Amino acid sequence: MSQEKRRYLIVGPSWIGDMVMAQSLFITLKKLYPDCLIDVIAPRWSLPILKRMPEVSEGIAVDVGHGEFSFFKRRRMGLGLKSRKYTHAIVIPRSWKSALIPYFAGVPVRTGYSGEMRYGLLNDRRRLDKEVLQQTVQRYVAHAMPDGAQSPPDIPFPKLRIDAEQQAQSLSALGLDLERPVVCMMPGAEYGPAKQWPVEYYKKLAGKLLQDGWQVWVLGSDKDKAAGDMIAADNDVHNLCGRTQLVEAIDLLACARSVVSNDSGLMHVAAAVGVDINVIYGSSTPEYTPPLTSDEHKYIYYLRLDCSPCFERVCPLGHTDCLYKINYEEVYRNIRK
Repeated sequence: MSQEKRRYLIVGPSWIGDMVMAQSLFITLKKLYPDCLIDVIAPRWSLPILKRMPEVSEGIAVDVGHGEFSFFKRRRMGLGLKSRKYTHAIVIPRSWKSALIPYFAGVPVRTGYSGEMRYGLLNDRRRLDKEVLQQTVQRYVAHAMPDGAQSPPDIPFPKLRIDAEQQAQSLSALGLDLERPVVCMMPGAEYGPAKQWPVEYYKKLAGKLLQDGWQVWVLGSDKDKAAGDMIAADNDVHNLCGRTQLVEAIDLLACARSVVSNDSGLMHVAAAVGVDINVIYGSSTPEYTPPLTSDEHKYIYYLRLDCSPCFERVCPLGHTDCLYKINYEEVYRNIRK
């Protein structure tokens, strides 16, 4: 098998940030096996982002709801992929159901971490040593390494392709221009309020930047629209929350001089387009999910309180000091550097 062209079927993760981090695995596979083919099974929403990854040949939508088991749907999908004759599969999620499609597709080598009694479904099961592979992206990339690797692999940074034509169309459709430097703000975090820097801090920071002649764009989903409205109240901030698709956000973030974000999926997108990024950590930690970009492009704000990281959605102590004690003036100074 080592002499034939490798054809990978990869079961991708279900969250935006995780899918961006998975590109580090795809890049690694291409470095190891330059002529390999990589197809990725992923939620339908993520297919446009996969098209911005040159390593991926095809994104294959799995029309199954998050957390939905759907055994027969997965079996049918796997059997439908059997004719593609994949040689290798990598199952990134650790659930039992995630390993079903490669199994029914008859992929000879099926790699993934042990968990949920996946004996049989996976025949190249890896033991996850969380002390060695502390970062999520390290765990992803280690799938490409021979079993038994005892040290963290080298991590290539994700790099999403920018579509200049679509970027221009998005700017025009949203009434935006690049006559003044842009700061993008992402006040949302799908996980919960223990990962969200106070909206009033974003607003105060936006006010200072506007006075200095910057533009401020707020990006996010419909869920973030209220936060965007608060930041944009009584000033010239552009609240774009709920007005863009994910793929449009990629191109808009590439227009920014700097980005301010919570630990969120869009933060990883911003890092992958190469802009300067200010990342604010609350209940999570940069030790597990850092922005994957060079040191000169990132500023990390993390107080390392005795109660941090708790990984809770809501502060169990009721004060959320890990976020409230991060001063917006410090972020402002770093943007101005």
